[in-house]
Amino acid sequence: MIEYIACIIIAFALLQLLVALVNLLFREGLPARAAKGESGAETRQTLSLLIPVRDEEANIGRLLGDLTSISDRIREIIVCDDQSADNTASIVERYAAADSRIRLIRGAALPEGWTGKNHACHCLAQEATGHYLLFLDADVRVGEGVLDRSLQYMQRHRCDLMSIFPTQEMRTLGEKINVPNMQLILLTLLPLPLVRLSGFPSLSAANGQFMLFRHDTYKEMQPHRQFRMSRVEDIEIARHLKRQRHRVSCLTGIRGVRCRMYRSLPEAVEGFSKNVTHFFGNSPVAAILYWLVTTFGFIPFLIAGRWDGLLLWLTATLLTRIAASLTARMRVGDNLQLFLPQQLMLGAFILRSLINSRNKSFTWKGRKV
Repeated sequence: MIEYIACIIIAFALLQLLVALVNLLFREGLPARAAKGESGAETRQTLSLLIPVRDEEANIGRLLGDLTSISDRIREIIVCDDQSADNTASIVERYAAADSRIRLIRGAALPEGWTGKNHACHCLAQEATGHYLLFLDADVRVGEGVLDRSLQYMQRHRCDLMSIFPTQEMRTLGEKINVPNMQLILLTLLPLPLVRLSGFPSLSAANGQFMLFRHDTYKEMQPHRQFRMSRVEDIEIARHLKRQRHRVSCLTGIRGVRCRMYRSLPEAVEGFSKNVTHFFGNSPVAAILYWLVTTFGFIPFLIAGRWDGLLLWLTATLLTRIAASLTARMRVGDNLQLFLPQQLMLGAFILRSLINSRNKSFTWKGRKV
């Protein structure tokens, strides 16, 4: 019996390695930026940047500083302040006074049946006038040329939605233990090229930190209204669009799109516990099995005395982490050295998710979600 279990664990480890290698070898990038003054449909499209914020005084100035310093074609930058209690609104007003493209709208009291972010995104979309709508989280940083090249990508691949998992900035040991889990799960379970190339809704991914829609598709689907109570509206929207035969794409490791997501342990636990099970089809059982197999997969080999199997499992596991780290532009050495604490923290995320789900006590930025 134990040898059958060991075989299953080996098969799963090799499957993860295969997926990680596909993502590394066939990683999609943005096209080279078109030359200035180049004619064509790509250069005539207009872009609305839409930024929902709530208590983001530490981040919003840096993002607006990025957006006002690059030469990408931006028609308008609209920020929706969702009743911040800090200086977020005054920072936005300061930037708006210096750049006429920036506009601040103030969110009213949150209606029943909505999460704050989804309502803010919905309100922003009602104000936008561009051909394309790019929703950005306030903690994202954007470099020169990324926005123009993103529009080119949308045109060339005829996408209705394109999302980017930003390169994560991790400065503290706590961040290096917490933050890579999301990318490691994604890049070892889902071949990202198939998000665009296959029609299966189950092969979908998106990240609310950077979601670029065709305006006409957004207007038709009203995705934030449709999933107004969802804690993982990004994944739900991507799956829904594919079910409706719209084309979706998801990229990662793009230079010029980065983010420093969680800076404290409690913030990371609350943030990741909201959505960790959704990486496994919203199945807590699948999440727990994944964690057990990827953390304690060596035990059956020790019990069976199969050192050859143990060596194969260990090799596959380490190569998988190397490939996923390279794809997401994470530091390989960190993800190898911190394998055990990262796995333990993943277990903590899953446990917290189960507890919050049972008690219906998910919270984010002072609100129940």
